[in-house]
Amino acid sequence: MNINQVAMNVIMNACQGRDKVDEAIEKMAKNRFEEAKNLLKDAEEYILKAHVAQTQVIQSQAAGEDMEYSLLFIHAQDTIMTSNSELRIAQHILPVFEAQYKTIQIMKEEKENEFSK
Repeated sequence: MNINQVAMNVIMNACQGRDKVDEAIEKMAKNRFEEAKNLLKDAEEYILKAHVAQTQVIQSQAAGEDMEYSLLFIHAQDTIMTSNSELRIAQHILPVFEAQYKTIQIMKEEKENEFSK
């Protein structure tokens, strides 16, 4: 197992996941919630791929396989942790965006009904 190749795999997938999270937040801001949900699912899949690759390295090392020290792998772990944190935050704020949108729609309807009387 080449630790640096695994690290690059982790970084690429974690960054792809992070990009999907960014896109999802942009969709949330435009009230395009289904698109945001799909992007968050995509992000989760990329981050899971990164996590699986990272876990394989950890399990190999725990099983006694010699691993060279790799600053790149440490960076990869940092990247996956950050991407996963951003994903979790985005998943938590999505319902807030949806609730805010619904509230605004209700207020608009009430205002229109008030003026039509």
